[in-house]
Amino acid sequence: MASNGVGNSNSPYSAAGRVDPVMDEGKYMRAIHRILELEGGESLDVDAHDVFDHDPDLYGKMVRYPLEVLAIFDIVLMDLVARMEPLFEKHIQTRIYNLKSSICLRNLNPSDIEKMVSIKGMIIRCSSVIPELKEAVFRCLVCGFYSEPVMVDRGRVTEPHICQKEQCKASNSMTLVHNRCRFADKQIIKLQETPDEIPEGGTPHTVSVLMHDKLVDAGKPGDRVEITGIYRAMSIRIGPSQRTVKSIFKTYIDCLHIKKTDKSRLHIEDSMDTDNTNASKSSEDGHVTDKIDKLKELSKLPDIYDRLTRSLAPNIWELDDVKRGLLCQLFGGNALRLPSGANFRGDINILLVGDPGTSKSQLLQYMHKLSPRGIYTSGRGSSAVGLTAYVAKDPETGETVLESGALVLSDKGVCCIDEFDKMSDNARSMLHEVMEQQTVSIAKAGIIASLNARTSVLACANPSESRYNPRLSVIDNIHLPPTLLSRFDLIYLILDKADEQTDRRLAKHIVSLHFENPEVVEHQVLDLPTLVAYISYARKYIQPKLSDEAAEELTRGYVAMRQRGNNPGSRKKVITATARQIESLIRLSEALARMRFSEVVGVRDVIEAFRLLEVAMQQSATDHATGTIDMDLIMTGVSASERQRRDNLVAAIRDLVMEKMQLGGPLMRMAELLEEMRKQSSMEVHQHDLRVALGTLQSEGSVFVHGDSFKRT
Repeated sequence: MASNGVGNSNSPYSAAGRVDPVMDEGKYMRAIHRILELEGGESLDVDAHDVFDHDPDLYGKMVRYPLEVLAIFDIVLMDLVARMEPLFEKHIQTRIYNLKSSICLRNLNPSDIEKMVSIKGMIIRCSSVIPELKEAVFRCLVCGFYSEPVMVDRGRVTEPHICQKEQCKASNSMTLVHNRCRFADKQIIKLQETPDEIPEGGTPHTVSVLMHDKLVDAGKPGDRVEITGIYRAMSIRIGPSQRTVKSIFKTYIDCLHIKKTDKSRLHIEDSMDTDNTNASKSSEDGHVTDKIDKLKELSKLPDIYDRLTRSLAPNIWELDDVKRGLLCQLFGGNALRLPSGANFRGDINILLVGDPGTSKSQLLQYMHKLSPRGIYTSGRGSSAVGLTAYVAKDPETGETVLESGALVLSDKGVCCIDEFDKMSDNARSMLHEVMEQQTVSIAKAGIIASLNARTSVLACANPSESRYNPRLSVIDNIHLPPTLLSRFDLIYLILDKADEQTDRRLAKHIVSLHFENPEVVEHQVLDLPTLVAYISYARKYIQPKLSDEAAEELTRGYVAMRQRGNNPGSRKKVITATARQIESLIRLSEALARMRFSEVVGVRDVIEAFRLLEVAMQQSATDHATGTIDMDLIMTGVSASERQRRDNLVAAIRDLVMEKMQLGGPLMRMAELLEEMRKQSSMEVHQHDLRVALGTLQSEGSVFVHGDSFKRT
């Protein structure tokens, strides 16, 4: 039994089961000392690779007969703890993790039942915590005698039929005493295959996982995890009152260990156990420290901003300003919570609009790879409840439960929505609350809840006529409501313009991707794992604050943006910036400071944030009639110059009606009015403009419109 001790070649056990004083300070001995000192740990994490290095035969037996071998591991562990600390009363269990091979969810079959398996997937549902009976105590209703604790075996409680007291011996008089029983926490989670493991044309498989004690609430929906556990089968009764069972069994995984595999790549919080007893923690500390030191050295490079830009989707040619905006979205700003309870989001929302074939979807796919959490979805195949949350019946309990949608699963990540213009109006309306308040409010099927959706939205849309029409506004090109469009911090237009030199460079770049060696990577480009680790570290540990100089520059720049709309020759001011723009500037400045691992937002961050916002606004919010930035295009869909033109047309028609028509006189046809207006007015008048103007006059009570005719009232 001693050879079954946990550990590797540095195992503290010799062949006879005695502690070897030479190897007394091995990895697991230090972990046990840490448990005894803290007195809070209830488990010892054991790396399966160490077991294999110590004894491959033992590793094989552990995988094939996990219940028996783990029981021996626990006995040996408690024997060692008793020698080191005789007064230690807690029971410590061994938890195996990091098996040599993991199994795909769809490859689990009956031959794996009662064996130890390792699977990877994404948590899509977590049940509430369920109390599970471990020890039952019964009391006699006749004499009040309490029985000895009865152990629960695989969910079966053996109730005493006769009172154990010699003087009583009453039959069928025992009742369960709940407050003397011992319960353990239990939770059922649903694990789903990750998209990269699903074969062509396949649908994702799911499996139920049972979590116990300290593993409860170790993961939440949206987490990508690796679970080590025992694959088990459970019989199903034909009826609740019948002992006969069906021939088809229900399978589940009894979890032993859960490890987070989100794309942080730093493994700082790899194990999601609530107690800090991972045996490999001390050996990994040095590796993590070295990795963090390398990231800090990278952040001190003078060209780190340009290097990060080149590293984002290096196979996509140019689009540098778009990539810089997407980098800001990945790093994000600081969420602000005021004492009054008001919240200001720190996540940046970006919309990409452009012609087909301009790499919009490829940028979305790359951002999905980089984000630590996130869901990629298409607007055509997304419903309102699929994006937010929906009510379903739990197959385990039959209760009505709330299932998380794509935006809730992307909490603290990036939700990528392709084909944004093709979403239904019902689904799109759900995004208003998410993009500003960052919550999802649900009131259906008796469930009233508010779920967190602290996610950055990255959407891409195609123009309604396939090609972007530069003579029309963004609103008219993609037919999105202005209330939703104004919630995007940056709106980029990616247009396919014909230019011989640009086309030649683009063609050479695309062709070079196919015939050059893909392993030859540019020296000044960060590889994907390093880039993801850099972003994850910055988001977690860097919380930049605005300096006085940066705050002054923000104020000065915002006032200067507003003053651009003061045209001396016009009676009305053009809105060139709104309060949402200054909030966007603060978020962009904080993200730029995070890229340098700086705790202080500097003036240069603010200047670059203004430049990024200007680039996006010049593309999407420029009034083509005047050539100036007009935020009314985004906020209302109508520019100030267009609104002025409409007002002038209404005034001209009102004057013409007053001059040419008598009060209550005969009807006048619109075609006649249009001809008269074209003679007298220098501006170009269309029939649609005429109808809109007459509709305005009718609402004022000046005219009465009947079909294609009207009369003065």
